[in-house]
Amino acid sequence: MLSQATFHATIPAQDLARARAFYENVLGFEPASIDPAGVFYEGRGGTRFLVFPSSGRASGDHTQLGLAVADIEAEVRGLKAAGVAFESYDFPQFDAASSIATFPGTRSAWFKDTEGNLIGVVQLTDAG
Repeated sequence: MLSQATFHATIPAQDLARARAFYENVLGFEPASIDPAGVFYEGRGGTRFLVFPSSGRASGDHTQLGLAVADIEAEVRGLKAAGVAFESYDFPQFDAASSIATFPGTRSAWFKDTEGNLIGVVQLTDAG
């Protein structure tokens, strides 16, 4: 069954070189493998994602990749210091000063990569 399969996210890039510069130089990912089909980046526990060349455009309307972190405030501060612009939203759980939304069980923040893909940073909390 598919529930036993390994899986990964795929992120489209109209300009693969530009996207690589962002994921590697700004976000700090190291390529795990590179070929004409794209670049794989690996995270903890065997998780990974592929950035691949595509003529399609990202919608940016929903989160295409979620990155779970232990300390969202530190991650957001570090990414802002690296020049990452976070999204701002108008709903009660969102704090514009920190760029972080707090929900039962999670705290989240979002930014777009150079290709318009919406990336989420999430910290799971005990409240839920």
